Amino acid sequence: MKIAVVGVTGLVGGVMQEVLKERKVPITEFLPVASAKSVGKELTFDGKSYKIIGLEDAVAARPDIAIFSAGGSVSKAWAPKFAEAGTFVIDNSSAWRMDADKPLCVPEINANQLTKEDKIIANPNCSTIQMVLALRDIHKKYGIKRLVISTYQSVSGTGVKAVKQMNDERAGVAADMVYPHPIDQNCLPHGGDFNEDGYTTEEIKLVNETRKILGDDSIQVTATVVRVPVQGGHSESVNIETVKPFDLADIVTTLEETEGIVVQNNHQNNEYPMPLFAHHKDEVFVGRIRRDHSIDNGINLWIVADNLRKGAATNAVQIAEYLIKNEIV
Repeated sequence: MKIAVVGVTGLVGGVMQEVLKERKVPITEFLPVASAKSVGKELTFDGKSYKIIGLEDAVAARPDIAIFSAGGSVSKAWAPKFAEAGTFVIDNSSAWRMDADKPLCVPEINANQLTKEDKIIANPNCSTIQMVLALRDIHKKYGIKRLVISTYQSVSGTGVKAVKQMNDERAGVAADMVYPHPIDQNCLPHGGDFNEDGYTTEEIKLVNETRKILGDDSIQVTATVVRVPVQGGHSESVNIETVKPFDLADIVTTLEETEGIVVQNNHQNNEYPMPLFAHHKDEVFVGRIRRDHSIDNGINLWIVADNLRKGAATNAVQIAEYLIKNEIV
C-alpha cells in the first residue's frame, strides 16, 4: 500500500505519522509531501529516513491513498489531481466537507457508505467528530430536535504558531500574535473568521457538518466556539433536546455501548472528562450526563477528545484502514 501524507511537516501531519505507525497500517511505500520550502529535507518515519517531495512528484507517484492536512486552498487545487491519478484522497481541511458529492466521514458512523467512486473523502472538523460520535446512537433511539453547543477548544487546533504564542506568553517573552489578543490566562470567544451575522466559521461548521453526518437537516443547532489556554484537547458542553422521552439510565448505557466512547460519569469521586487526560488518546470521553430540567426531553453532556488525534489524524487513518480492509482501494 503506497500512502502519501500531504502537509507532513505540520502539527497534524506529525500526528498522522505517529498514528500510521501505532496502528500498523500496511505501508509498502511512504511518501512525505510538503510545500516547496521543505522539499528535499529529510524526516524519519518508522525508523527509516525519507526525503520530502513536492505535490507534483507525489501525484506522479500515484499513491493508493493520500491523506491531506495542508489547508483548504491546497486541497482544492491538488485533491482533484490526485483523484484523477486514481488516488483516494482523505482531506482534513474544510474544502470538501459540504460538497454534496463528497462523503463526510466518521468511520464508526458512516464509513459503510464509502464506495470505489469516492475518490475524495472529507474528514470532519475536530469539534464535530467528537460530538457526533457521542450523539449518533442517541439520535437513532430518540431523535434529536435541537443542540446548543459551547466549545472550549485548545490552541493546537489553530496550529503550531498558536501553541508558540501561548507558551511564549507563559514564559514572559515577546510573542508573535496569531490571535488578536493574548491567549494565556484568557478565553477568546472567537474561532475562525466572523460572518456578517456575528457567527464564526468554526460555529457554522458545527451546524452544517452535524446535520450532514447524522443525515438529518431538521436538527436545529446553535454554537459558540471559545479558544482556551490549553495545549491539547477540545471540550464541549452540549445541551440536547430529543424528540422522544428518554430514560437517563438508558442514555448512559447507550453511550457506554458506543464504539469509540469512554464514559467518565462518577461525579461523587470527581470523575469526569478533562483535556489533560484525553491528550494523546484516541477515544472520545463523555461525562456530566444529566437531565436538563428546564425543558422536556433535555440532556446535558460534557464531551472531550484530543483534537489532533480522533479530531483529525486518527479519524483520517481510520478511514484509510476501512478502505484497505474492505478492498475499496
